[in-house]
Amino acid sequence: MNKKTILITGVAGLLGSRLADWIIEHKSEEYNIIGIDDLSGGYKENIHPDVKFWQMDLVNHPIENVFEAHKIDYVYHFAAYAAEGLSPFIRSYNYDNNLKATARLVNECIKHDVKRLVFTSTMAVYGHGEGGIFHEDMRRNPIDPYGIAKMACERDIEVANEQHGLDYCIIRPHNVYGAKQNIWDKYRNVLGIWMYYLLNDQPITIFGDGTQRRAFSYIDDSLEPLFRAHLEPKASKQIINLGGIEDYSILHCAEVLQKVAGKGEIVHLEKRHEVHTAVPTWQKSVDILGFEYKTSLEEGLMRMWDWAQLQPMRDRFIWENYEIEKGIYSFWKNKK
Repeated sequence: MNKKTILITGVAGLLGSRLADWIIEHKSEEYNIIGIDDLSGGYKENIHPDVKFWQMDLVNHPIENVFEAHKIDYVYHFAAYAAEGLSPFIRSYNYDNNLKATARLVNECIKHDVKRLVFTSTMAVYGHGEGGIFHEDMRRNPIDPYGIAKMACERDIEVANEQHGLDYCIIRPHNVYGAKQNIWDKYRNVLGIWMYYLLNDQPITIFGDGTQRRAFSYIDDSLEPLFRAHLEPKASKQIINLGGIEDYSILHCAEVLQKVAGKGEIVHLEKRHEVHTAVPTWQKSVDILGFEYKTSLEEGLMRMWDWAQLQPMRDRFIWENYEIEKGIYSFWKNKK
């Protein structure tokens, strides 16, 4: 059997590393995995030893070398800096890291006749949604630079299909968590941020009153559906929400983690600019990708907390210089 080759960008991060693990564990006789990551937000230790790894930056490095060295059949593009709330204060970096990087990758997919590009977007493209409900046919209306960048990436990929025939599937995951998540970045992944605080005997912090509502997605439930996204004919040229089907208040999530860890004070900070209610629809992921919601929030947090307690005490990532500081929240201000 001639193996197919899958390229995964962001292979050292949560989605990329865990999908690579799943494919190697379940489909190693059918696929070779090539991985790209600049290790700015992921860790080399996350990468499976059977992945052919290229350490490079999608914006500045010659990614064409990867496509020339390997016959790439499918691409999963996970690489991104997903700090949505921080994006208004790092605009240039946000657009380079998300939009420019994606445009360069799309060019290579077109040039090398990639069979399908699977792109992970974000719920942030919906903005406030319709009464807090997000469905795939809604108008894209983001309220921050991160969502704007992802919206532009989506549209660019759609145009690449219309003009150049590049097949795609756009996945909009939401609040994915689990083992191999970066819990050392203070600007993204709220459950990971909270776990870092608990590991360091600091309080759990909530922006505002905690009534904001979100659905959370345990990574293991999404791996096989993600794999199907490159292969399933019905996923061609589709946008699909992927993840948990139950939503909770942020305060409730903090209380569940507090129960799981057996410790942790909850502290409320100033309110920030964000969507209050973000509840995605999920039926399309079931119908097309076979998604099954198997892991409750409490069970998923228990598994992730067990993993987190075994991790090394890495240095925490903190931005030394924001592009602008006007209007930045007090909890992110750099102490002089």
